[in-house]
Amino acid sequence: MPSQQPPTSSPWPAPYKAAISFTMDNLGEAQDVLKNAWPHPIGTHPAVTTQLPRMLTLLAKYGVRATYFAEAWSLGVYPSAVKALTEAGHEVAWHGYQHEVWSGLDEEQERESFRKSWEAARREGVEYVGFRPPGGGVNERTWGLLKEYGVGYVSPLGEFGVGEEGVVVLPFEWRAVDAFWYMEKFAGIRKGHGERDEVLSPGEFKTWLMGKIEEVTSEEKFGVMEDVLKRISEDGEIWVAPCQEVAAWVRNHPERFGRDQRSPDA
Repeated sequence: MPSQQPPTSSPWPAPYKAAISFTMDNLGEAQDVLKNAWPHPIGTHPAVTTQLPRMLTLLAKYGVRATYFAEAWSLGVYPSAVKALTEAGHEVAWHGYQHEVWSGLDEEQERESFRKSWEAARREGVEYVGFRPPGGGVNERTWGLLKEYGVGYVSPLGEFGVGEEGVVVLPFEWRAVDAFWYMEKFAGIRKGHGERDEVLSPGEFKTWLMGKIEEVTSEEKFGVMEDVLKRISEDGEIWVAPCQEVAAWVRNHPERFGRDQRSPDA
């Protein structure tokens, strides 16, 4: 096993002591359409048509390049949004075909999601490098499929490191997701994590978290987002980069992180 870095030595590229990837999930109404819960014309979701351009402006203001985990179904529905993301230097990564809860798929459904997603990505000129499974969990067979399709990293609930088949694991945790605090539908997850059922106000969320934020839909929340972007962009010891760049660094410097770290079953 390669030797670990001394505790006082940063595993990240100099002069950085920490790495942050600013991520966003869910491009439009893919999941709502899957659940027959979208009553509006396809391609009119305000999160994409109204909020995303504002988010891109803020990201550009602070020089932050992000990763957007987008459902493959949405790539052809919102091609101009995908183009705006990639032209601004952001990564478009995979979030399932239509936001199907990944851990609930059987083998045939899982393979079909890969197949349809890669067909859609090819049509739209997108090359998926990373995957965030909807719902946060991956199945044991997922690792082999990720390798088969050339996916270099996965961002599930789990532990950081190098997972099965050499796939880098860049995990997320629910407490670092703004929707965990802001949205009523996450009450059960909050309760399961020992937090209060009620949603937090933007001010309370800002007090709790000054590091990562993923989704904003109001003026107050845009204010929180700007505060976070300003803080992380001005800290010279924080490397802010898309997930694919962080994953590449981990993959190319395994001795700094340990080859034996594995993502737990989810």
